[in-house]
Amino acid sequence: MEPRRNYTSRQKKTYAPKVSEQGKLQPQDTELEEAVLGALMLEKDAYTTVCDILKPECFYEPNNQIIYSAIAKLGAQQRPIDMLTVTEQLRLDGKLDEVGGALRISELTGRVASAAHIEYHARIVAQKYLARELIEFSSEILNKAFDETNDVDDLMQEAEGKLFEISQRNLKKDVVQIDPIISEAIKQIQVAANRSDGLSGLQTGFHGIDKITSGWQNSDLIIIAARPAMGKTAFVLSMAKNMAVNYNTPVAIFSLEMSNVQLVNRLIINTCEIPGDKIKSGQLSPFEWERLMSRIEILRNAPIYIDDTPSLSVFELRTKARRLVREHGIKIIIIDYLQLMNASGMSFGSREQEVSTISRSLKQLAKELQIPIIALSQLNRSVESRGNDKDSKEGKRPQLSDLRESGAIEQDADMVCFIHRPEYYTRSKEDANGNSIEGLAEFIIAKHRSGATDTVNLKFVSYLARFQNYDEDTRLSDLSAPVTSKFNAGPADSAPVTGQPGVAPMPGNTNFLNPAGSDEKLPF
Repeated sequence: MEPRRNYTSRQKKTYAPKVSEQGKLQPQDTELEEAVLGALMLEKDAYTTVCDILKPECFYEPNNQIIYSAIAKLGAQQRPIDMLTVTEQLRLDGKLDEVGGALRISELTGRVASAAHIEYHARIVAQKYLARELIEFSSEILNKAFDETNDVDDLMQEAEGKLFEISQRNLKKDVVQIDPIISEAIKQIQVAANRSDGLSGLQTGFHGIDKITSGWQNSDLIIIAARPAMGKTAFVLSMAKNMAVNYNTPVAIFSLEMSNVQLVNRLIINTCEIPGDKIKSGQLSPFEWERLMSRIEILRNAPIYIDDTPSLSVFELRTKARRLVREHGIKIIIIDYLQLMNASGMSFGSREQEVSTISRSLKQLAKELQIPIIALSQLNRSVESRGNDKDSKEGKRPQLSDLRESGAIEQDADMVCFIHRPEYYTRSKEDANGNSIEGLAEFIIAKHRSGATDTVNLKFVSYLARFQNYDEDTRLSDLSAPVTSKFNAGPADSAPVTGQPGVAPMPGNTNFLNPAGSDEKLPF
């Protein structure tokens, strides 16, 4: 028998798992869990202290989860919480025997003397739960990373999405006494008072909008919506050019619809005042070449940053936005447009739920970075089914109910604005009262959480795809006149292109700057 006993011993030694060296228990503390449950049944106000810290799944022991669920039901019904009421609630739920009967409940209350330290203990239980969530999340990602059939880019988005979901689910912010908040508010008022323009936010260059909003405010989510062909992109590009060139405000544009070259071409059309069809074809006259090469230097130095990643996820946006603010001092972010974004890595029952998550995430990002975020949005087709502007009071003017895919957009946004061009629908130069509406663009502020709602009239110059103040002259400016900006001013802007640094002569005609020279058309 001895050899057999030795064999058995050797067999156990060889195949026994090395629990002490490799095995790990998940973070948990059942004694603290029981202390929290006991304290909740000792003092009537203890539940209000921990109800926003703990939820049933925070408890590691399944029976403790069941007991806390019964306590939470009593708390929601504003009923007393003690040993007797909890026992009765468990009996009604059919769970009393499962957790160990009335004896187990009485034992829990006997383990603690008071609820003096319940908040501290509850936070430890919550932290243990968060650690378990992170372990489960990382283990799942680790297994998928070893699987070569998974696309790494998709896996990264899934990882970022789930991590974001965990962080938001467990995000807690302490209550702050009002005194320091008042001090911060006074500082902002003083800063606004010291500004000559009287604004507290970022200037847009559109005087009517700035007057109502006092400039775009930090931490605000602004939704600008319109039907196709109303000029949403043209408006934000006109605004971005105003802010970056005239006020030296760093702007980031995330374009999910147009490429970066297409966006820059539209900025060139706007700034250089050259019709878009000529920019596309390259069929420019010598005078227009001179205008192009002179004015484009304004854009070359402007603090405008463009990202044209298609199908951008909200989690990629967060990462890029943080880096842009940190490295380039970005003061405002523009997204064109919201419905083209996604929240990959998270599961949703419908597209409306996904859009709701995106809009909520954008608002949270604006608060985190303390900058305004402007997101363009589509409107649904209900606008088209209404009567014309001449036939009804509102006509085809957009309303809050027209926001596409999600009512959460309206709820999350600090401001909701619409762009409406009556001329597009009426196909007339006059309205029902005979007033001219040629080039009129209405900027409708339909929701304004911290101010008034109103309509601002702007001028839309179609051949330049540009919005400007309604009282501005729409004629092309004189090339010889200086172009005022933070970067180029005075004679430098009106100087001939010849000899300008970084500007190479255009091929095909060396005399294109001479109005009296050859009229041969040049390649673009």
